[in-house]
Amino acid sequence: MPNEALLKPASDKPKTLRQLIARGKAIPVPGAFNAITAKLVEEAGFEAVYISGAGIANGVAAYPDIGMMTADEMARQAGYIARATNLPAIADADNGYGEAINVFRTVQQYEREGLSGLHLEDQIMPKRCGHLNGKAIISTDAMCEKIAAAKEARKNPDFLIIARTDSKAVDGFDAAIKRANAYIKAGADMIFPEALETPAEFEEFAKQAKCPLLANMTEFGKTPYLPLQDFERFGYNIVIYPMTAFRVMMKSVADALSALKEAGTQQGILDRMTTREELYRIIHYQAYESLDKTLTYQ
Repeated sequence: MPNEALLKPASDKPKTLRQLIARGKAIPVPGAFNAITAKLVEEAGFEAVYISGAGIANGVAAYPDIGMMTADEMARQAGYIARATNLPAIADADNGYGEAINVFRTVQQYEREGLSGLHLEDQIMPKRCGHLNGKAIISTDAMCEKIAAAKEARKNPDFLIIARTDSKAVDGFDAAIKRANAYIKAGADMIFPEALETPAEFEEFAKQAKCPLLANMTEFGKTPYLPLQDFERFGYNIVIYPMTAFRVMMKSVADALSALKEAGTQQGILDRMTTREELYRIIHYQAYESLDKTLTYQ
């Protein structure tokens, strides 16, 4: 039987994620908005996968990224993605879907669904996309309570708790550094400074925070396009590309539908498609077929 995650799940993916971080190199982590995309991330040779709240909201329900999805909905969708691959998966948990007690349950849900870590942000409810204006944040103490609740709730000590701060856009760079240090003291394993705007800001943040760091290399936002090597040089441990695959998918599907509408046949776009054979290989169709034959009662 091939190494099919849904049939032969990896034993301790949170530990694997910790080991990747311990190498001291920046880990590139593409976003997957559904389970088959996660399999493509794994096949491409990446070592971890990210699950974006925007990707789930946009892709599953066509909602904007303003906190419309519930904790149950997000955990269920993230679970499908996490279980589809043997890669450790980190998921967006927005602001924990409530107060500290709600964060406690959110961490329990995410762990049960097979996630290896999550990030919590310090925005008020309802939250906004981190690269939009008009954000508002909770107090440092309130966020520290959420982080402490997350740490108390996890069963596996390797489950990664990442604290995201949106404070740079609200209160400035120095305030973001101050919050980062407070969040680490409260029990966060890593800090995610959202929407920094220059390479110098990323570098300076790493110098002053002096803790494990995650960078968000999203498209069409406030952050300039920086190569992985720069983030590694600055001292970042994880670099996520949350919506790259999603945006490519949207453009590709839109172009294919336009071609189909114009030509009245899909024959002209067959070369843009994954074949039936390629799909079956990626999802290990034959392994399921073989398993089915062995399940007959003797």
